[in-house]
Amino acid sequence: MIKRRKTKKIYCGGIPIGGDSPISIQSMTNTKTWDVSETLSQIHRLKKAGCEIVRLAIPDMRSAEAIVEIKKHIDMPVIADIHFDHKLALAAVESGADKIRINPGNIVRKENLERIALSCMERSVPIRIGVNSGSLSGKIRKKHEHATAEAITESALEYIYLFESFGFGDIVVSVKSSDVLTTVESYRRLSKETDYPLHIGVTEAGTFFNGSVKSSIWIGSLLIDGIGDTLRVSITGDPVNEIRIAREILGTLGIRNCGYKIISCPTCGRTTIDLEKLVNSVEERIFEENMQDKPITIAVMGCEVNGPGEAKEADIGIAASKGKVFLFRKGEIVGNSNPESILDLLISEIKKI
Repeated sequence: MIKRRKTKKIYCGGIPIGGDSPISIQSMTNTKTWDVSETLSQIHRLKKAGCEIVRLAIPDMRSAEAIVEIKKHIDMPVIADIHFDHKLALAAVESGADKIRINPGNIVRKENLERIALSCMERSVPIRIGVNSGSLSGKIRKKHEHATAEAITESALEYIYLFESFGFGDIVVSVKSSDVLTTVESYRRLSKETDYPLHIGVTEAGTFFNGSVKSSIWIGSLLIDGIGDTLRVSITGDPVNEIRIAREILGTLGIRNCGYKIISCPTCGRTTIDLEKLVNSVEERIFEENMQDKPITIAVMGCEVNGPGEAKEADIGIAASKGKVFLFRKGEIVGNSNPESILDLLISEIKKI
């Protein structure tokens, strides 16, 4: 049983972060934010996949101003991602952003950080202090020479204390590095020093394959330690994949019921059908039929050895043997079909369940 560390609860729009609230799933669009139509299209896809909070890059003033129009068409909290220019943060707050993410390593003037804090305080907008290994302050870098876990944690605490000196306390914190072990150690250190909710994620995670492995290892490690209140998996490419990986991590650890699970065998010489194609088709149909939120375990097995016997815990499943594909529930065979028709039969039975 995973016991989460106790943290302060803040609100991003209508979504609670920290305290006893569920660990929320975030992603970030990779469209030009000022292109409202494309951005909305991606946000809708992200929401369908299970995203609960969306972050938008705000590199210029027209992107900040676009938040007004974007928010008219969605019911998901919007985070404005700000770097370098504090005026963009002020404009994003004015446009209705539900949360501001700043990288204090590249907004260095104290008076500008205070302006952001005061603006957010006036509108009850929380701020994520997002410390990255690649953008530590010159002072911290000079002291530690390298972006160690100690340096990253020290930088985060420095800015937490600074914002507290402004009277601001609606804070979420992240301490990210592209190195898995450095990231894990940074969060473990920080979790002992503060009770602010933590946004967990790894920066510059890489391709779908590499990013999935990195994210699963280090996000899973922290979650098992009870660390983490909201998370984003970072993957190069379609951000919808980030949501699917995040849901799988949370579901695998039993932290949240994140809908369907598919289990499938690795295949061997006994396999008589194209199992890889079939299992991918099952997953595609799950999304096409908008059933991804159903709490159901589906087994797709290649032979009688890895069929009903090894998939008894599945709610429903299929297994191929001698030219037929058998349908089973909780390990009991309840029907069969030819390989060409089994997908429709399986989806039909899932709907009944």
